[in-house]
Amino acid sequence: MLNYLVYRCGQFLALRLPLQWAYRIAVFCSDVHYIFADQDRRCVKENLEIIFPDKPREEIYRIRREMARNFAKYLVDFFRFEKLDEAYIRNIVRIENIHYFDQALREGRGAIVLTAHLGNWELGGVVIALSGYPLWAVALRHKNKMVDGFFNAQRKSKGLNIIPLGRAVRRCLSLLKENKIIALLGDRDFTEKGIVLDFFGKKAFFPEGPAAFALQTGASIIPGFMLRNKDDTFLLKIEQPINYIPTGDKKRDARELILKYKAVVEDYIRKYPEQWYMFKRFWIS
Repeated sequence: MLNYLVYRCGQFLALRLPLQWAYRIAVFCSDVHYIFADQDRRCVKENLEIIFPDKPREEIYRIRREMARNFAKYLVDFFRFEKLDEAYIRNIVRIENIHYFDQALREGRGAIVLTAHLGNWELGGVVIALSGYPLWAVALRHKNKMVDGFFNAQRKSKGLNIIPLGRAVRRCLSLLKENKIIALLGDRDFTEKGIVLDFFGKKAFFPEGPAAFALQTGASIIPGFMLRNKDDTFLLKIEQPINYIPTGDKKRDARELILKYKAVVEDYIRKYPEQWYMFKRFWIS
């Protein structure tokens, strides 16, 4: 209940203040929270030291601080979905390579947008939906039903359709066969039943869903990331579809395809560590 009230209070302020004022207040709150969030600070520090073993401690601390501040801004953007329209998006978002979606849909097998907890994935989904593409996103349920309802209402208000993680398999396969687009987060396996791979040199669980759906339906996997620029505008960067020709060996094909999209995720996290929001221990102990 408390989390829900905090989110609604945040939304109330974000909708009534000028954007830059809302950002400043969010950053201030983030800095205060982080003073007391010992566990979050430790986990983020450990994660960053795995990604950047040679960076000095001061740089690790700088990245950690900027990550928390960027996440606070991400929440402000999410709270302000009510203000989003096509004209507003044209002013703050530059889109690269959206033609890859058109190409995939012309082939008639749907498309899988592979992203990560990086930048502003929620806003990225809304921009794709408001651009006229038939998009469904798989989302983990929040433990609190009121918080879950709030988040889903925000998403659906801008045409972003949601599939709960618990019943995603059949729905995703059905949508791809209908030539729709599904969006999946490819940097974390919440079930801990995924495949174990090296990620920045240490073992981590990776979700098998994107590879399994692609191999079963023939849908293209298209990496896409909504990145925040220094001036708080955005770049929606869409990469070319991952190229892989199946061999017929299902287990091997799935592993090789996951390795390919894992490499893309690693590359983006390495380039934009201040925008990768992972506040829990990520790797297998």
